[in-house]
Amino acid sequence: MPERPPGHAPATPSSLGDSLATGWDGRDDALPPSDWGRPTGPRRTATVWMFAVFIMALALGNAWLTDRLTSEAFLAWATIFTAISLQALPFLVFGVALSAALTAFVPPSFYQRIMPRNPKLGVPAAGLAGGVLPGCECASVPIAGGLVRRGIAPAVALTFLLSAPAINPVVMVATAVAFAGQPEMVAARFVASLGAAVVVGWFWVRFGKADWLRLPRRSHDPSASKWQVFRESMVHDMMHAGGYLVVGGLAAACLNVLVPREWLLTVAGMPIVSVLVLALLAILLSICSEADAFVAVSLTDFSPTAKLAFMVVGPMVDLKLMAMQAGTFGWGFVIRFVPLCLVVALFFSFLIGALIT
Repeated sequence: MPERPPGHAPATPSSLGDSLATGWDGRDDALPPSDWGRPTGPRRTATVWMFAVFIMALALGNAWLTDRLTSEAFLAWATIFTAISLQALPFLVFGVALSAALTAFVPPSFYQRIMPRNPKLGVPAAGLAGGVLPGCECASVPIAGGLVRRGIAPAVALTFLLSAPAINPVVMVATAVAFAGQPEMVAARFVASLGAAVVVGWFWVRFGKADWLRLPRRSHDPSASKWQVFRESMVHDMMHAGGYLVVGGLAAACLNVLVPREWLLTVAGMPIVSVLVLALLAILLSICSEADAFVAVSLTDFSPTAKLAFMVVGPMVDLKLMAMQAGTFGWGFVIRFVPLCLVVALFFSFLIGALIT
């Protein structure tokens, strides 16, 4: 074995830590520099290869499936989905923009000044105000929370929460476009939605308790500018409402194409069951009120009463509203408020539906 040179320490195998620390011994830095431990060679190309594989998969899928996507069923599905989305999108964008403008530029104190102090009179006034000052479901919840926080009676604020997304001008115009030549459906939606909102408000005046409703937190940064609030509200509502519109359009297209016609005819032929089925569908789909009329009119096998229930129940009771109301007012409020809204909305759907059929 060769002798080690005098004065040299025994050689030890190099470790991973030694290799990473190369070039750092001579520095005076108290901490490792920003480039310490980073590879000096070329960057890894895994992401590039994954993207290339993804593009190749799309190309192969297009080559294999092109002939299969020309069937009549798929073309009918694509036509229904495209028609629903394109018809509803302009109303959705306009409604979300107007709702964001109201949230940003109209202070909640404005509503407090115009509302009667007596809650029994304030409830119908708030219901009518919802038809003048529009807002989608995503905006009506924080607006109602702001009203409660500024001293408005909870029953009045909740009436506005229900009526604003259901009977505002954008929704009424969208309903008239969807149900072209059927003005009775527009009037029926207005009367049934307003009646349900007012009755729910009066119920809350009579039986509601203060400890059922948690005081809502502030929804926006108080230091934010009005234009910043407008932009944030617009982006938030558009992302949420647009996503629900796509889901609703997909569900309606699938319902029309994939579900056997005999099933739909069977359910649609049962007056009470068909109404309950479309009410449940409205709750599950959670479609924005600016677009739900276009989905309802596509359900051609169902009765006008069932379609009316779809449009009356949806803006008052759906999954996204439950989550937003729970975040604003608490789950104790939701478990009492949602069943009340559902029962009253169904009652008015049956009542007004019977008058138009």
